[in-house]
Amino acid sequence: MLSLKSVSRALPRCLPRLAVQSQPRFLSTVHRTSFLQQTCKAASTPRFAAFSTSRAAREKEGQVDQELSAKIESELQLEREMRDSEKLPSSLQDYLDSSSFELYDTPGQEEVVLTRKFGDESLRVSFSIADLNAMDQDPDDFRPDPNDPTQDPALYDEDDGSIPESAQSGGANTKGAINVGHTKGGNIKIAPEDRVAPADREDLADDESPPSNEDDEPSFPARVNVMIEKVGKGTLQIETTAQDGEIVIDNVYFFKDAELADAKTAELDWKRRNLYEGPPFGNLDEDLQVLLERYLDERGVNTALAMWVPEYIDFKEQREYLNWLSNVKSFVDA
Repeated sequence: MLSLKSVSRALPRCLPRLAVQSQPRFLSTVHRTSFLQQTCKAASTPRFAAFSTSRAAREKEGQVDQELSAKIESELQLEREMRDSEKLPSSLQDYLDSSSFELYDTPGQEEVVLTRKFGDESLRVSFSIADLNAMDQDPDDFRPDPNDPTQDPALYDEDDGSIPESAQSGGANTKGAINVGHTKGGNIKIAPEDRVAPADREDLADDESPPSNEDDEPSFPARVNVMIEKVGKGTLQIETTAQDGEIVIDNVYFFKDAELADAKTAELDWKRRNLYEGPPFGNLDEDLQVLLERYLDERGVNTALAMWVPEYIDFKEQREYLNWLSNVKSFVDA
């Protein structure tokens, strides 16, 4: 009886303790909110406009946009007044009408391609307007070429490319100077045997020669790449330069694989580099050089083409320049 009384008395005192111990204990004292409470709180938060309707916010960020656009428009009008870049000049069109070449000129690209058939041969003549832009180089940026025997690096100063004062002749910049180089001073050291008396110089015939015509300036050199392909027999690639109505051959290559002549991948370019390219054209027999020139002339790579290419480069560069100005203006105005 005593034990039952003891258990019945202790049981009421133990139940509260067990209830307290069964509740989960949180290590953190931070108040936790349920997902439903967070959603309700976010929905009740007032919303405001994230933009401003003030005048300063509606204005363009750039401060010179309108001025730049107006300047480009002025340049466009000036260029259009000087020349019509859309219509092909009659001199250029006449050549295309009389020759067997077909013109491929893609707007926005620098390269221009002419193609034709000659018997079982396919000719591809290509040139680029980049040659015209390459002419706009500052002569002050000239540096002697160590591979050019006519430009002895020993005669140039290592810092600025100019000729040391000790290597310059006293009157090298005067009318009677000879051996003019490609530096700011425009001269190189004159050897004693190179000195010519002023009376014996043809360029010193005072005022006896008629004045030169400024309109007869020589045309700029344009590189013309000629590829002649025979199906299954390979491709002959001839690098030339068109200037002053002449086609001058620079190099002649032969490829059994036509893809190597116009390598468009790194793998093909690597294969081409390991091939024998042949001797320099100037080292060939003179009769062989003449026959190769006649070989090109017979296929339409002649004087007429040499006169047409620089003129067309000038026309295309003008047209591409106007398109470039229009694209820049459209971007600024957008």
